[in-house]
Amino acid sequence: MSEWQGWIGREELRHDRVDPGMAARWLATLDRAAPADGTVPQGLHWCLCLPDAPTAALGEDGHPRRDDSTASFLPPLPLPRRMWASSKVEFLASLRVGEAVERTSRVASITEKSGASGRLIFVEVEHETCGDHGTAVREIQSLVYREPAAAETSPAPPPLGDTRFDPGDWSAHRALVPNEPLLFRYSALTFNSHRIHYDLPYARDVENYRGLVVHGPLTATLLLDLAQRELRDNALKRFTFRGLSPAICGEMLHLVLRSKDAAWELGAFAADGRQVMSASASA
Repeated sequence: MSEWQGWIGREELRHDRVDPGMAARWLATLDRAAPADGTVPQGLHWCLCLPDAPTAALGEDGHPRRDDSTASFLPPLPLPRRMWASSKVEFLASLRVGEAVERTSRVASITEKSGASGRLIFVEVEHETCGDHGTAVREIQSLVYREPAAAETSPAPPPLGDTRFDPGDWSAHRALVPNEPLLFRYSALTFNSHRIHYDLPYARDVENYRGLVVHGPLTATLLLDLAQRELRDNALKRFTFRGLSPAICGEMLHLVLRSKDAAWELGAFAADGRQVMSASASA
């Protein structure tokens, strides 16, 4: 990966504000009321300091095109399919409506691996989001780039099986069906134009998914929302998640939580028990 080592350490600085309208739209998307103390629920930082590439600068997949110029924060890796694989998040302070924020992002590492689907390139990005009173959120985000889908492979994920998810071992359980309006609203909130979330022919015929794909950070947001409904707003100090399998729009998604070793284990599961996401949290 020596050809990409010049990107390691590359930084980007962005500014934003926790706009009241945006915060209200976030809450409406999640069907919940605003915290009474003027803060916003954890997870809203994923709507701040977003890439704002012009439409003419988007690639075929809807993501901003990458090149070898100094203006390109991420390297022009040759693998076309991209997904947000995992994140490790530290919540250091609560963000408040109206607060000015700045985010510093840094490319921490670029690693090539081989998997069942072929060549993979992982890019780790460190984000530090600061508010009026210092650092509010630190995050290490892992992006994975993959080869084009082979024509002979079956669509992912596999069709739903005959088994059913049993939430009996979990202390909290919420079942919902992520539908097209939910995916549209989350894409709008995060200014995410990746076509797998709204363009069914592209998702199916180009990237070989069985349907529209639920955003990984949307599933993580729903797990954070479950934790805050069960505990309280802004209760967590750490939250880690890893995507295991795509969640498909229009299909039941089970969100669960239970205590484990003075912390919490969380998960998202498809209707047949296939695990979509694993997560953990601590206060």
